Amino acid sequence: MTCRRSVPQVLETRIPARLDRLPWCGFHLAVVIALGVTWVLDGLEVTFIGSIGGVLQEPATLGLTAQQVGLLASAYVSGAVAGALGFGYLTDRLGRRVIFFATLGIYLGGVALTALSWNFASFALFRLITGLGIGGEYAAINSAIDELIPARLRGRIDLIVNGSFWIGAAVGAVASTWLLDARLLPVDLGWRLGFGIGAVLGLSILLLRRILPESPRWLVTHGRAEEAERVVGDIERRVAAATGAVLAIPQHSQIVHPRRVFGFGLILRSVLGRYRQRGLLCLILMVAQSFLYNSVFFSYSLVLVHFYGVPPEQPGRTIAVLAAGNFLGPLLLGHLFDSVGRRRMIGASFGIAGLLLVLTGWLFAQGLLSVATQTALWTAIFFFASAAASSAYLTVSEIFPLETRAMAIAFFYAVGTAAGGIAGPWLFGRLIDSGDRQAVFAGYLVAALLLIGAAATEALIGVDAEGQPLESIALPLSGE
Repeated sequence: MTCRRSVPQVLETRIPARLDRLPWCGFHLAVVIALGVTWVLDGLEVTFIGSIGGVLQEPATLGLTAQQVGLLASAYVSGAVAGALGFGYLTDRLGRRVIFFATLGIYLGGVALTALSWNFASFALFRLITGLGIGGEYAAINSAIDELIPARLRGRIDLIVNGSFWIGAAVGAVASTWLLDARLLPVDLGWRLGFGIGAVLGLSILLLRRILPESPRWLVTHGRAEEAERVVGDIERRVAAATGAVLAIPQHSQIVHPRRVFGFGLILRSVLGRYRQRGLLCLILMVAQSFLYNSVFFSYSLVLVHFYGVPPEQPGRTIAVLAAGNFLGPLLLGHLFDSVGRRRMIGASFGIAGLLLVLTGWLFAQGLLSVATQTALWTAIFFFASAAASSAYLTVSEIFPLETRAMAIAFFYAVGTAAGGIAGPWLFGRLIDSGDRQAVFAGYLVAALLLIGAAATEALIGVDAEGQPLESIALPLSGE
């Protein structure tokens, strides 16, 4: 008969304050690289899969139909939504570390298997598996990063990590031009190598994650205080050795009532009860950014082809320019979310992106833009919109209690992806097919109104979370 360790009824801990007062050093950089690289891999793969649709339809490869190519994207999104919800729940229940190993393993397995696909059914199944892994990654990774990065730096780091998706997108766009060039590689080999290379790159990150600890914040709320103390002590020693700094004495403590398991009912009552206003805020932010990207961004090539006469094989070349704008936004504006503040910067980034979209849409409708000016305006829009989208993920990840954090990320990611990822592409596909610039402008206005509405919502009920410990923004369910 086995005996279970007892959980203390109440304890006082300084672990959150000890983590938040640490100076930035190589340990934090390792956390960002080992966890945040998933966004890079996802950007690389999403861009690459978008580039091989035509190749997969050739008889020398898999001979898919256009409809089947579209269904592959649906399989990936379905897997991502299911993975986010399932692994989000498990991340809060079992811990961050065990899940971010499992989800990356599933993701890499799906990518590697995709390279071996032999028909539509196998390709769709492997894309579903890949989606399961990436959806789970979002929940586990953002939870762990927020809980290990000092509060004063949390905003800019989250924005840069989330924005790194576009580094992968740019790399994927460039890599596809080489791997899909029939003069360099056989037509049925290049696309398989692309997935194989992605799996190998991800495997190196899986090994790097071995150095990362479990979140001490999660450990202490789940009754594993001694383990949490050991983990924090080790982190402090590594930081002190790397920086040579004498660490300040933490000033604040937290009373915790640890529990091994926090029931789903308790979590649901927290999100839909005490924090329902924050839930509304997150829903509006996530749907607005998801609709923008799944409608306006991913239809840019159709606009260039249908309205500017650009050859079908050329629009992909603009992805590097658009990707640069998308990455530079979070990189250059990120520090302002910690200094100027969350409410002002989130509202400004959503609002400016919305107003620029209205202006761009009107100029487009009047026929006043060229390919170059259209691309330049899109780049400006997504400079701010990317910061806005990243700040939506930041908001979801930091304004709910620790015990519900991963599940909250998963839920709002799933809802935002479903709402924006299903309605947006269908709507804009029909509008563009109509050949009517005024109709497309109406679609742009819908996206712009969602962005401006998100800015107004943030101004009214946003949370001033800059520089604040996570436990001050939202008291843990186990806290006092």
